[in-house]
Amino acid sequence: MTNLLKDRIALVTGASRGIGYATAKALAAEGAHIIALARTVGGLEELDDEIKALGGAATLVPVDLRDFDALDRLGVSIYERWGKLDILIGNAGVLGRLTPVGHIKPKEWDEAFAVNVTANWRLIRSLDVLLRQSDAGRALFITSGAARNARAYWGLYSTTKAALETLVLTYAKEVAITPVRVNLLNPGATRTAMRAKAMPGEDPASLPAPADIAAQIPPLVAPALTDNGAIWDIREGRLVRR
Repeated sequence: MTNLLKDRIALVTGASRGIGYATAKALAAEGAHIIALARTVGGLEELDDEIKALGGAATLVPVDLRDFDALDRLGVSIYERWGKLDILIGNAGVLGRLTPVGHIKPKEWDEAFAVNVTANWRLIRSLDVLLRQSDAGRALFITSGAARNARAYWGLYSTTKAALETLVLTYAKEVAITPVRVNLLNPGATRTAMRAKAMPGEDPASLPAPADIAAQIPPLVAPALTDNGAIWDIREGRLVRR
């Protein structure tokens, strides 16, 4: 622990498992107070126990990211308690069904866009003013190589990630003259439940664990970061700017 993020307020979505869970712990280990968002209360409570064991603290927010009104209220609550937000990690996402484009059901399309794209836009809409109140607001959104590598049957997931990248890169340009910095991170293949669903025949032991990915994230949201509008890939355990 280096206290890289001492006294920073960090919001992490999808914090009850996988990369979000590990990232919340990694940021807490560096001194950040974690605002942890997820639907699964049990996972959030386990995270809270682990963060306390690290000597840190967390605020648990059980919420479905498709409850957009709740995301608006969240911004108000953060303002009333802290008056700012230092770090936003837009991690939560859904895979959707892997199927031919012509077989995607409208409900499936809407649900995937709601979580992967619209929820992140609503978070930006709700939290932008709070990031601007920070001396060094930092936002990092989790993307995927699927955003730029079209593959058969991956149309729904790929399209949502491509839309997310465009949204985030546009936002980065809009905050370029402010202290806020906005970037994207592609973790690559990781040992998560989503990956297991997408690649059921793959040996999970051959993939990096979420904690390996999370270890790369604190410097990407630290006050010293100067990059803005970057897409980072994790390759062989190293950060590479695309």
